[in-house]
Amino acid sequence: MDFLLKVPRDLVFHLGRYMIMMGNVFSKPEKMRVYWKEITRQMDDIGIGSIVIVCLISIFMGAVAAIQFAYQLDGQLVPRYYIGYIVRDLAIIESAPTITCLVLAGKVGSNMAAELGGMRQKEHIDAMEIMGVNTSAFLIMPKLTAALVVIPLLVIISAFVAICGGYIATVPTGEITADDYIRGVRAFFDPHNVTMMFIKSIVFSYILTTVSCYQGYFVKGGSIELGEASTRAVVISNILILTADYVIAVLLTG
Repeated sequence: MDFLLKVPRDLVFHLGRYMIMMGNVFSKPEKMRVYWKEITRQMDDIGIGSIVIVCLISIFMGAVAAIQFAYQLDGQLVPRYYIGYIVRDLAIIESAPTITCLVLAGKVGSNMAAELGGMRQKEHIDAMEIMGVNTSAFLIMPKLTAALVVIPLLVIISAFVAICGGYIATVPTGEITADDYIRGVRAFFDPHNVTMMFIKSIVFSYILTTVSCYQGYFVKGGSIELGEASTRAVVISNILILTADYVIAVLLTG
């Protein structure tokens, strides 16, 4: 019985502390020049530091999707150019924003949690608070701003590379001709799908950044607790991203 009462009580506590933290994050910066320097550094860490793994995963996602659909369409009356059409929409609507952000939650999110958690343990955050610095805004807002700018760009790259991966997997192997694949990529295009991709990427970027920063900012204890906070940041971010993915899909496709 105590456990059943403890879960909602802890949920309300963390939700309230998260909202207070975010209220401080969006306060007016003391020196915008200092914030801008940190934003550019975070853009480099998140964007350039993640582009290789994003491209690697995306090219295989597109290749596997194309091969699987080619296998499913074998002997069917469905035109072969549908392979390009399906790979394109799958990449734009689902795999590029969702899988990319799930991967970034593990790479970027855990790094943010570890960085802030290390600063908390070494009392760097306490020292800045004594000097009157709004540490929530100074440490978290540049990360959030950089993520909201860079991650949607990574999602665009992911979608393009996934479509190219489908081409590489099917055209040279003779599964489909180049003209048919390109025809499928261009067929039945709906701009609403691109809008959905951007909405997902922005929402997912916000989730993985703020949840990871929250876990690191309020960490207590030693190295074991820091490792647990990094793990919680990834797990909770992934759960919330998948939940938001379902909600956005219901709202935008209903």
